[in-house]
Amino acid sequence: MQESIHIVECPRDAMQGLKAFIPTKEKISYLNSLLEVGFNTLDFGSFVSPSAIPQMADTALLLPELNLEKTGTKLLAIVANVRGAREASMFEEISFLGFPFSISETFQKRNTNSTIDQSLHTVEQAWNICEQNRKQLVIYLSMGFGNPYGDEWNSEIVLNWTARLVDMGIKIISLADTVGVANPKDISSLFSSLIPAFPQIEFGAHFHTKPNAWKEKIDAAYMNGCRRFDGALKGYGGCPMADDKLTGNMPTENLVNFFRSKNFDLNLDEAQLGIALGEADQLFSKYESH
Repeated sequence: MQESIHIVECPRDAMQGLKAFIPTKEKISYLNSLLEVGFNTLDFGSFVSPSAIPQMADTALLLPELNLEKTGTKLLAIVANVRGAREASMFEEISFLGFPFSISETFQKRNTNSTIDQSLHTVEQAWNICEQNRKQLVIYLSMGFGNPYGDEWNSEIVLNWTARLVDMGIKIISLADTVGVANPKDISSLFSSLIPAFPQIEFGAHFHTKPNAWKEKIDAAYMNGCRRFDGALKGYGGCPMADDKLTGNMPTENLVNFFRSKNFDLNLDEAQLGIALGEADQLFSKYESH
């Protein structure tokens, strides 16, 4: 029996950096369109301070309006602290809470205003909250493939932090190519080391990429055992700290085409995917230009 591919569509990551606020009704319409495609998971919003991510301030308002009855897609929300984890866990519609845990001390302070040690304590508390509320905690290893800050990075550091997180009970860990620096050699090395060492863990890849580098990143991860991939339609969004403005999210349609070529059945509604791609262009071109 062929292994399955787990595709996480990330409109939250695509939207969060836009300066112009997307009206709640337009967010709801777009998210409902994505739910009809049939992705495994939808990273739809975040429960963080509105002062930090104003674009996602209406996340709680989206939930009652999402059409979840006729989809198998599960919802994931990003949290950055214990307060956010508690708030997100109150919603039955949410299956996964995602926490960005950086192995770069500099980026952890920038991203969540806390040290790595403080963030470890947050992970422990968030895991307990998830256990109490029948959620799963997804850890994103930010700066998983290197960082621009001069903080030490090597594969041994990634393996050591992974081991600590696994010991805490984490079951899903996604390596995040936060500023788009991952190369096939490092991708291959990490996944070929991590997956055999922790066979009970679902490892994922959250790549940011330039338009001409996407295929080599997917291929390196796939060939070394990764079966969970994050993307955003048309590659919108990505980390604003990346040096190159061409670096954006992994285009989901590229993921789909790659795995189609490998004869995977992704169980997606192809017609609806085409509709959603058009809606993505319309929505983001409208608000990127503000």
